[in-house]
Amino acid sequence: MLEPVEARALLDSIDVTTPIGLRDRALIGLMIYSFARIGAALSMKVEDIYSERRRLWVRLREKGGKRHEMPWHHNLEAYLTAYVEKTGIADDPKGPLFRTIGRGTQELTRTPLPTANAYMMIKRRAAAAGLETKIGNHSFRATGITAYLKNGGTLEKAASMANHARTRTTQLYDRRSDEVTLDEVQRVGI
Repeated sequence: MLEPVEARALLDSIDVTTPIGLRDRALIGLMIYSFARIGAALSMKVEDIYSERRRLWVRLREKGGKRHEMPWHHNLEAYLTAYVEKTGIADDPKGPLFRTIGRGTQELTRTPLPTANAYMMIKRRAAAAGLETKIGNHSFRATGITAYLKNGGTLEKAASMANHARTRTTQLYDRRSDEVTLDEVQRVGI
């Protein structure tokens, strides 16, 4: 899991002047702000980001084919909107949202981004941002859930947002109790 400052540093380190940078920031942002599993994120179509009731929404297909819809966070809105508009994929609503980059072209293809490629991208992006924390695709789920709970969110709402049937599952992602402060360590007075 990343600390919020590390997650912000990772997102801010991505060069968004290229299609690959826009894609990577949108994918990482989606996983952080919607608590999406990597499989649900990578199976999204362009049409799975939409407007309804004057709000912008994301539609995820989770484990077992469960459909999960939720409104966007304002940062996620900026990331996804920039990605879709600047890369031209808005004209392909049935196409995959997150796509591979053509060899030598640096342009998006119509091929969905595989999970292994997303994992390697995250490793590259974390190293480029100077993060020492070891992370993978699933780290962003715990990062988002923990940040939400630290900021006063409830476990019940976090479970709903993460599409968990039980809060007990959501508690597995809650890393608030993992924090040991320097003051606590200094209490070891030997």
